[in-house]
Amino acid sequence: MVGDTEQDIIMKLRDPKMCNAGFEQLVLMYRESLYWHIRRLVVSNEDAEDILQESLIKAYRSLDEFRGESRLFTWLYRIATNESLQFLRRKKLSFTPYEEVSDMLIRTLYAENNTDADELLLRFQEAILRLPEKQRVVFNLRYYDELSYEEISRITGQSVATLKTGYHYAVEKVKKYMVNSQI
Repeated sequence: MVGDTEQDIIMKLRDPKMCNAGFEQLVLMYRESLYWHIRRLVVSNEDAEDILQESLIKAYRSLDEFRGESRLFTWLYRIATNESLQFLRRKKLSFTPYEEVSDMLIRTLYAENNTDADELLLRFQEAILRLPEKQRVVFNLRYYDELSYEEISRITGQSVATLKTGYHYAVEKVKKYMVNSQI
């Protein structure tokens, strides 16, 4: 059913007869938000689609490991975040320095956005892509997904204090980049 809540979905996931239907509802409920979360991290539509699929497969295979200690949403975001970061680390191994991975992501950002794209928005995205990995993750989760620091902590495994500090520095770096890159 379209109006199912997380609790309804969890009950179905725990029932062997309803597990597949529950998982379909889980996908319908979270696919889009997970996709955009992943896309902001890896930039490429194609890569985001692949990582989303891998994340959902991993979630399906790990359903027995979900203990209900956090929201289903938080658990899925943690899987998607980890899959995205693993993807970026594999790219980093082939490119080596982090700056080269950032540059590659920035080139992808501009290549996948046509000339009609808002220049200010593209520069904002570029500023985010220039952030160190952990700051970029916390910035995206806080700014775009509007998650609390507590939820981000459950997703990333970092302390709330560390996340607040990382977000503060990320915001300052984005502001500085936007000011320094004005046309």
